[in-house]
Amino acid sequence: MISNFQVDLTNCDREPIHIPGQVQSHGFLLVSDQDFIIRFASDNVVDFIPVKSTEILGQPLQYIESLFGSGYKLNFISQLINIGAVNKSFDLINPFQIEISGVNYYLVISAIAEYYLLEFEPSVSDFSLDVQKVVGRSVAEMLSDKNLQSLLNNTALQVKNIINYDRVMVYRFAEDGHGEVIAESKNEDLKTWFGLHFPASDIPKQARELYKLNLTRLIADVNSQPSKILTDANNTQPLDLTYSQLRAVSPIHIQYLKNMGVVSSFSISLIYKKELWGLIACHSYIPRFIDYKSRESSKLIGQILSSALEFRQDEENQQLHDLFKNNVGQLAKYLQGTGSIEDSLTREDVNLLDVVDATGVVFVYEKNIIKLGLTPDDEQLTGMINWIKGNIKELVYYTNNLSAVYPEACKYKHLASGIMLSVLSAELDEYVIWFKPEQIKTIKWAGNPDKPVETGLNGLMDISPRHSFEAWSQTVSGASANWSTEEIRSVIRLKEEITYAINQKAGAIRLLNERLRQAYEELDTFSYTISHDLKNPIASIKAYAQLLERDTTMSERAQEVLARIGDRADKMNLMINEVLEYSRIGRSDIQYRNVNTGSLIIDIIKDLELVYTVQNLKITVGNTPDLQGDPMMIMQVFSNLISNAAKYSQSSNPAEVHIEGNSTENDICYTIKDNGLGIAIKDLPQIFDLFSRMDNVQKIEGTGVGLAIVKRIIEKHKGRIWAESDLGSGSTFYVSFNR
Repeated sequence: MISNFQVDLTNCDREPIHIPGQVQSHGFLLVSDQDFIIRFASDNVVDFIPVKSTEILGQPLQYIESLFGSGYKLNFISQLINIGAVNKSFDLINPFQIEISGVNYYLVISAIAEYYLLEFEPSVSDFSLDVQKVVGRSVAEMLSDKNLQSLLNNTALQVKNIINYDRVMVYRFAEDGHGEVIAESKNEDLKTWFGLHFPASDIPKQARELYKLNLTRLIADVNSQPSKILTDANNTQPLDLTYSQLRAVSPIHIQYLKNMGVVSSFSISLIYKKELWGLIACHSYIPRFIDYKSRESSKLIGQILSSALEFRQDEENQQLHDLFKNNVGQLAKYLQGTGSIEDSLTREDVNLLDVVDATGVVFVYEKNIIKLGLTPDDEQLTGMINWIKGNIKELVYYTNNLSAVYPEACKYKHLASGIMLSVLSAELDEYVIWFKPEQIKTIKWAGNPDKPVETGLNGLMDISPRHSFEAWSQTVSGASANWSTEEIRSVIRLKEEITYAINQKAGAIRLLNERLRQAYEELDTFSYTISHDLKNPIASIKAYAQLLERDTTMSERAQEVLARIGDRADKMNLMINEVLEYSRIGRSDIQYRNVNTGSLIIDIIKDLELVYTVQNLKITVGNTPDLQGDPMMIMQVFSNLISNAAKYSQSSNPAEVHIEGNSTENDICYTIKDNGLGIAIKDLPQIFDLFSRMDNVQKIEGTGVGLAIVKRIIEKHKGRIWAESDLGSGSTFYVSFNR
């Protein structure tokens, strides 16, 4: 079905490996549609049961069941499929042991689109060790190591002891997709590959995506001929084998393994934060087969190692998080004092250099440039800032290879190959810029990564991965160490603190505040006028639609369209009301009174329980100190934040929201924490902008006005609001009110 796709290493990242049109020949494949009619079959069926593939296409599943002998109930396969469909998973069914002509096989079922894949493979591995019995002991030995490198080394050793392949490697992917062997256990007669790097084209992007879906992958024998998948004449689309156990191997990968002398390979995926961290890659120089249950047991090793890696990485991240957060907190205290902004950030025991792991930083503020640590000179900085003004649109920007995007920086790459930029005011050219120096390093590649293809005798590009896997060294320059996620978070936190301090201390003389005030006034006038002008025609549209709905002669389709018009009119009216509310806040004076925050929060929760089912929503409340402010506005703040937390946590089970306030001598700070969708780090600086909605919430009802209203209310109360979040792990909003 895809035989016309010509593959070489120049286009292997586009090779449709999920639809190869064939399967490995150690088992056979049947594919049923929703009506339990066989629509696809591998052409090696006759090697296992006494019938040709062409004879069973278009036949019901009962036809194939009759060939298995009399020991099975009628329709037992369709019953298995129904059980899996009801449970929305075949995990409890797979594998189902079945006997064909006196030989035991495993039946493995999976669903793809409107089809069910039925894969039959031998139920016994070609080695005598019972993987399921030894895997528990091996896992215990793996986890006994607290040192990460020892853990990885022991994992490679334990996996080799279990499956007895010739070479077992722990292979880690870098951000650009290339991989490195970071642990290895091998036969003594083999050369080590430890420390070797392999280019991204060896395991291209679409292959890495499949490793995230199928956590084990067996290639039993690279020299066996794959079996083509046949289909009846009614099917024109290639069969998606994404979830197939028997899926055939890319021709380019087969040649790649042959060039290494590898006859059989087995891999176990290592996942970190739902992304592919690496592989446990196993090579054998003779054909090897591992049965399904043994592969599933081996998968457990990968899952446990993934959890251990995640724990170790999270532990390391937490240490950095605490360090940077404490340093930002100390800078915030300096900023809240009576000193200048510049002195608070550059002349204290803790300064801007302590916010990230950098060797230099410049603070560009009120037309002054203050330098700390190792930085480019003034002329070089002036050129860089001019480049930033013309090219950088992000509020927080970072790169570890500045000269690649700004060639002039090559002159001082020993000081600033990496930069992290926080834009305080693009209009006033005010920035904080951190620098990391160049890290010259030598990478040992498994062969020359720049020569991946060769021209054959026929003049055509052959599928020819490297024939040599001897170490080939490459010196990499111009790049710094990467900026970590914790460093990015720290810079975002500091930006909030500096912006707050500037707005508090700089006053009306600053151009930014003056223009902001003018913009707010213009927005108030514009929104108030336009909103009122729009309300009348929208009300008329709604009324006319309702009148037409009363006409009983109109068709059902017309009635549906009219109802839709009414719904859209209501939504437009809601958006206008929210814009009016936003502008009203700008014109309203604060009526300060004592607010019983605990009672207010309880009332909001009671309202939410009418919208969200109690069993799926768990809201807990800690301390709730009273506040001083406008009661209606304070109610709007908490109503918006708590309802958002509940709304964007609906996909979690259970959805959890925690609300708590803490008092200090300076302020009262409330936190609203959820376990919902979360917000990407790059989106955090924009979440309080008017009409701003993130990509991952587009399918959830909302106008993008609520958080803008909340921020405006908080600012009118001389307070501040900020958020911390991880995509997929929930969000925490902080609301601080001055005492």
